[in-house]
Amino acid sequence: MASSSLPIPVPGRPAEADPPGIDAVTLAGLWDNPCWFAFRLNYLSLHYNIPVYGWVQREYGLLRPHVAVIYSLGLRDHVTARDIGISLGLPKNTVSRTIHTLERRGLIRRERRAADKRSFLLSLTKRGRAVFEETLPNFVRVQEEMLKPLAPGERESLSILLARIVLHTFVWPNDEALLNSPGSPSKALRRA
Repeated sequence: MASSSLPIPVPGRPAEADPPGIDAVTLAGLWDNPCWFAFRLNYLSLHYNIPVYGWVQREYGLLRPHVAVIYSLGLRDHVTARDIGISLGLPKNTVSRTIHTLERRGLIRRERRAADKRSFLLSLTKRGRAVFEETLPNFVRVQEEMLKPLAPGERESLSILLARIVLHTFVWPNDEALLNSPGSPSKALRRA
């Protein structure tokens, strides 16, 4: 950060000068940022999601939450709306609206669970499966482009490390405890 008097050790900074053609904000996010991991994940996520979801919206008229639900069910049919909401980090009302829209469009179906009559299992219809299979190659293509700089062993290491971080999110403190831990700004500073 520019206001810090001590340099922030950010892993991976090359010894040579910054490559030409990269904007100053991205360079700062990469190398002068105490939240370098979150910046890099967000940067990559945006450069993946914007083109892919934009393409699906133009070609199929489906919004990002619609595509995310279809993709989730393409990977694992017969799951609950709750399962999808947890995985995608979407609010219940967004998941509910999305499911109703997809059901009306004939892309998914709901089946009442035998064990719990209050909840439903979701699965793709034939049309929904077709959308998943038709769009998947572009998701893979963009991912492959992103991973080009990595050797196969590096890709494997990255996959293992990211999976370990994702799994850790299931045991870390809830959001309120995490954000109100020692070192959080006082209420007086929050209103400033």
